[in-house]
Amino acid sequence: MDNFVVSARKYRPVTFESVVGQRHITGTLKNAIKNNQLAQAFLFCGPRGVGKTTCARILAKTINCTNLQPDIEACGVCDSCRAFQNGNSFNVHELDAASNNSVDDIRNLIEQVRIPPQAGRYKIYIIDEVHMLSQAAFNAFLKTLEEPPPYAIFILATTEKHKILPTILSRCQIFDFNRIQVEDMTKHLEFIAQKEHIQYEEDGLHIIAQKADGGLRDALSMFDQIVSFSGGKEITYKLVIDNLNILDYDYYFKLTDFILQENTPQSLLILNEILANGFDGYHFITGLASHFRNLLVGKDALTLKLLEVSESIRKKYEQQAQIVSASFLVSALNLANQCDLQYKISKNQRLQVELALIKMCHINAAFNLVKEASGLERSSSEAEKKKPEPVTVQQKPVEAEPEIISVKIDQVQAEPNLKIHDEPKAEISELDEKP
Repeated sequence: MDNFVVSARKYRPVTFESVVGQRHITGTLKNAIKNNQLAQAFLFCGPRGVGKTTCARILAKTINCTNLQPDIEACGVCDSCRAFQNGNSFNVHELDAASNNSVDDIRNLIEQVRIPPQAGRYKIYIIDEVHMLSQAAFNAFLKTLEEPPPYAIFILATTEKHKILPTILSRCQIFDFNRIQVEDMTKHLEFIAQKEHIQYEEDGLHIIAQKADGGLRDALSMFDQIVSFSGGKEITYKLVIDNLNILDYDYYFKLTDFILQENTPQSLLILNEILANGFDGYHFITGLASHFRNLLVGKDALTLKLLEVSESIRKKYEQQAQIVSASFLVSALNLANQCDLQYKISKNQRLQVELALIKMCHINAAFNLVKEASGLERSSSEAEKKKPEPVTVQQKPVEAEPEIISVKIDQVQAEPNLKIHDEPKAEISELDEKP
């Protein structure tokens, strides 16, 4: 019985062309080899499983190849290439900085650098996980890294660039590796499945690629796990979600329909079913927020390319996005985000999720109330505008004439019993006294 080799090692790229999702880096390295403009030190940094060490090995093999191909790829048949592939090349040295991080290890490396290559043009030193070197080891390495012999090339690889000294960074050409796109990863998984004669569903491979979060090595490990689970025959969508403990898309589509129908009991029953299947409430609410985000993205043809899902799932998103308003999705996203923030600090975490679902079910009702209230305000304001404005008439003040006053005085004198207020008496008496 042959020993099993995991897919990450069996299908590890051996040429620049076969590297997945890093065209900007492989193109730059090939041009540097073609124009004979190789730097003395390279720093490959990026997340795990994106091809840093693989590209370092391909570069080391290619620059020492004696029969370089027109497309700037190693031939794979010369003595240097065969020695590298067999693991007994004297010109390529790999050092794991995680376990060789002391000053003595770096001093031994510096001693080896002084010896020129016996065959080939360059001696290549690949230092993986270089951020694990101690402070003293970094300082001991500085001078050699700045002024190495003309035949020495250093390739450093790390996942944590911020931990490396600035003096080391300034001496290297820095290459930032990207996370591998879901589409590129899916195509690579399809290629491996065809090579291994395994039946597959595209939806299942898409789920694996999404779960890997940009790391191809993680995707290949999950691929091997599901192949073993299925007996080496097939990879289906159902097998993937069952084996990787992933919540099915259909749950979110059904739940969204119930929320739009304001069917609170069915929404809570779906949540109960999901929790009964062993899923965490936090995992559910973050997945629901991602679902609403995908619906919001799917409403516009320009942003539709941001959906990293398979073609059949994409069509489902397009259909449901047509019946959901953008205002509803924004409100639901805010509620899901609030639940996400309060979930970890809540003592009753299930209640937080249920409360968020109940609020989502009443979003449309709240919108209708707001519309009715605004309609009433608008009608009342229009009625106020239609009322006629009151006409104000300005009355001129009436001036007292002297003849009237004299008549009143004569009447008072003729009628002595007439009751008169105090102030008029004073006025009358004053008038009588005057000649």
